[in-house]
Amino acid sequence: MNPAALTMESVVVGRSARMRAVFEFLRVIGNSDSTVLITGESGTGKEVTATLIHQSSRRKHRPFVAVSCALFSETLIESELFGHERGAFTGAIKDRPGRFELAETGTIFLDDIDDVPLSMQVKLLRVLQNRTIERLGGTRTIPINVRVIAGTKRDLKQMVAEGKFREDLFYRLNVLPVALPPLRERREDIPVLVNHFIERYFRRSGEDVPQISDAVIQAFMRYNWPGNVRELENACERIAQTCTCGTVRVGCMSAHILFRAGAQPADSAAPMPALPQREAPIALDDRLRELESSLIAWALKVSKGNKSRAAELLQIKRSTLGDRINRCGLGKVAGSLGSDDTQAAGAVAFETEGSVSAHASETCQDKR
Repeated sequence: MNPAALTMESVVVGRSARMRAVFEFLRVIGNSDSTVLITGESGTGKEVTATLIHQSSRRKHRPFVAVSCALFSETLIESELFGHERGAFTGAIKDRPGRFELAETGTIFLDDIDDVPLSMQVKLLRVLQNRTIERLGGTRTIPINVRVIAGTKRDLKQMVAEGKFREDLFYRLNVLPVALPPLRERREDIPVLVNHFIERYFRRSGEDVPQISDAVIQAFMRYNWPGNVRELENACERIAQTCTCGTVRVGCMSAHILFRAGAQPADSAAPMPALPQREAPIALDDRLRELESSLIAWALKVSKGNKSRAAELLQIKRSTLGDRINRCGLGKVAGSLGSDDTQAAGAVAFETEGSVSAHASETCQDKR
């Protein structure tokens, strides 16, 4: 990541009130040298946020050094952060500067600060207090001019209460707190993010950017995104690599996301499609085909892909169900239930209030 090429608007996408408040706070604290603590679940964008803070500061032309504290064992993290002198340990054949020295006059981002062992926390506290470091195996005190930004996926206050994190270090870090909400708490940003990532990955592949069907947006809106923005970005990248439609349809989506996108409980009655809210012409044959596909997809989901059980639920013969699965383009759905990696070739998007917007006929047929 090249911080010099970034701006807040071009990297972090969001229009919700919570994200607008975060963006505004980042602008306010940009030129400060005070320590920042970014809290957020995995995938919410802590490193991107740290990069944006650096980019908006007077240090933006200086180094930005990001390090994940979770990557290093208790014996290695001191050398990684503070450096070591020749002979400090077996294999230390020459002097090596640590991350703090590499970030001199710039910004260091200590991600996963919650994974730093207690024995190392007291040394970090000393660095924040004195603005000096000592290399492992050395005796020379080295002054540092570095802005410190820390990131945590866990509640440090709770860790303090449990005796897993030093209280004095917490207060040293928590000067300027930034809380990043999980994606499920700012769903209004999902359509903007989907369009942003779809455009990015299709353009990167040299392809024309397709339209995105409403059914896809609706399914994305209902999914809970435990991996947050990172998971959403990965889903959009997958679509860009596998979808051959002129329009991104539900058939282009991963079955893992599609069938966990707020579908009704398995023991609920079969859903019915939503009716028009105003007087307007409808194509009856098309709606009947959509309803048939919707009911078959529902039965397959409830039965976890067991066609005999699905046929019983629909009160038809198993052989008849097989014919109709093929006719509706739901063959891959039947095979993908229970698999996180199989792409659904046809599916149904369930609505949260008991009605259904049936889009099972949306399959990848319009080739680019």
